[in-house]
Amino acid sequence: MKSLNKLYKTMLFLAIGSGMSACKLDETIYSSIFTESYYQTASDAEKALVAAYGALGGLYGGPAALLVPDFSDDQTYPRAVVGRNTLTLFTVEPTYTTQRSQGRLNESPQQIWTSCYQGIERANWIIAKVPGTQMNETRKQEIIGEAHFLRAFYHWMLAKNFGEIPVKIVPSTTEAEAYTPKSPLNEVYAQIYADLDMAYNAGLPSFPAVEPGRPSREAVQALHAKAALYNEDWEIALQKAEAILGTQTYSLIDDVVQLFHHANEEEARREMIWAFEVDAISPGNGHQMVGLTGPSGSGGVEYARTSYGSMFAYMDFFNSFDPADERRLLLDTTYLDRSGRWVPQREITPITPEGVLIKKYQDPVSTTSSTRNLPIFRLADIYLIAAEAEARLHGPTAKAYDYVNAIRTRAGLGELPAGLSQGDFIDAVIQERAWEFFAEGDRWYDLTRTGKFLEVIPNAVNDVYPVRNVQPRNRYFPIPQDEINANPELTQNPDWN
Repeated sequence: MKSLNKLYKTMLFLAIGSGMSACKLDETIYSSIFTESYYQTASDAEKALVAAYGALGGLYGGPAALLVPDFSDDQTYPRAVVGRNTLTLFTVEPTYTTQRSQGRLNESPQQIWTSCYQGIERANWIIAKVPGTQMNETRKQEIIGEAHFLRAFYHWMLAKNFGEIPVKIVPSTTEAEAYTPKSPLNEVYAQIYADLDMAYNAGLPSFPAVEPGRPSREAVQALHAKAALYNEDWEIALQKAEAILGTQTYSLIDDVVQLFHHANEEEARREMIWAFEVDAISPGNGHQMVGLTGPSGSGGVEYARTSYGSMFAYMDFFNSFDPADERRLLLDTTYLDRSGRWVPQREITPITPEGVLIKKYQDPVSTTSSTRNLPIFRLADIYLIAAEAEARLHGPTAKAYDYVNAIRTRAGLGELPAGLSQGDFIDAVIQERAWEFFAEGDRWYDLTRTGKFLEVIPNAVNDVYPVRNVQPRNRYFPIPQDEINANPELTQNPDWN
C-alpha cells in the first residue's frame, strides 16, 4: 500500500483550498479553519500537501491529462460517440456543452483547467502557511518544496493546453484576489522555472529514497527540462536533462514491453521518474485507462476484468513501426478472449476493422481499480529531450546521436543513419518520441509546439473519422467560458473570439 494513498483516504471530507466546500464569511471566501486554525501541526501540513496532490486525480483519474491530447493527435482516437469525438473532430467550443451534457466533462479541457487551478490554490496555501508550522524543519522544507513542484507542474499543464494563462502565486482570501488576468507565456515559464528552483533547493530525496508518488530531485529536473523544451529554452533543457543522465540514478529497463507489465510496478520505477500512483484498494486512487483501452465486451483475458473498447490506435500508426521495433508489441490487432480463442480485432463490432488495440494499460488482475501507474516523466523522455536540445543548439553531434540511439537500441532497432542534416535529425527525434510515448498524453503537444499539427492531423484519418478539420486556432484549447464569466479579468484566447 502506498502511503500517499493511505493519506488520500483521510482527506475525503477535508476541504482545503478552492473547489471544495467552505463556510462563506462577510469578507472572505474561505472558512477561518484554513487561514487561522489550520497549518498548526505537522499533521496539518502533511494533509494539506496530500490535498495539493489530490488535484492530480482530476487530471489522471478521468483521465483528462491523457485523453484530451491523445484524442486530438494522430495516433489514437475514441469510439465515435457524441461527446467523446469533439476533440478528434476539432469541434470543441469554449462552452464544452457537449462534454457536460454527455457526462464526460472529466475528458474535456475544462477538467484540466479546473483541476490545475484547484491544485495551484492548495499549493499556494502550503507555501504561504507551512513556513510558520511547528514541525521538523527538514520535513517542513520538503513539504514546501513539493508544493513548489506541484505549482510548477499545474502551471505548465495549463500553459501547454491554453497558452497564456493567469499565474497564481498567492492564496485567494477575497473574491477580488481570485480575479487574475492572463500573463504572457514568458512570464508563465519564468514562474515555472522559479518554482522548480525552489523545489530543487528544498532538499528533496533522490531515487530510490523518494516515496512513490512524490517527486524526487530528478523529477524536479525532469519537469524543468521538459518545460524548457516546450518554451524553446534549449540550453536549459539540455542542462537539466544531462544533469539527470549524469547521476545514473534512474536507468532504462531492458525490455520496453515489461516496463508496462502490470506485475512490474516496482521494477518500472527505475525508469518512471514520476508517475500518477494508483492503489487498487477502494477507495484509493484509480484511473480509466485499463477499461478504455481493452476490447469491447467483457474484455480479453490479457486486458482487464471489464473493458469497453473506447480507445484505439490508428492502423496507419501501427503500420509506421518497423516490424523489428519491440514497441509495436504494445499494440495489437488480435486478442485472447475469455474462452481462450484468439480473436481478430477487425471482427468485433461496432468497432472499425481498422482499430488497433493499445496494450500499455493492461491489468487482468485488479478488480476495483488498477495497479497500473500512469507515467508522467520517464527516463526515455530525458534521453530524447537531450537529443533534441543538443541538436537544436549544435546540430546532430555524436552526443545527440548517442542520446537518441540509446532509445532505439532498447527498442531493438539499429542506430539512426549517420550524416543527417539538423532538420532531418530533429524530425527523426520527434518521430522517435511518437513511437516511444504513444497513448501517454505526449504526442499532441509535440505536434503543437513544433507547429506540425496542421500538416499531420489531416492525414490521420480512417473510416470512423474520414475528415478532421484542424485549424490554426487548435494550437491551444479555448479557455472555458464558465471561467471567463466568473472572472472579469480573464479574456478568451484571441483565436477563439
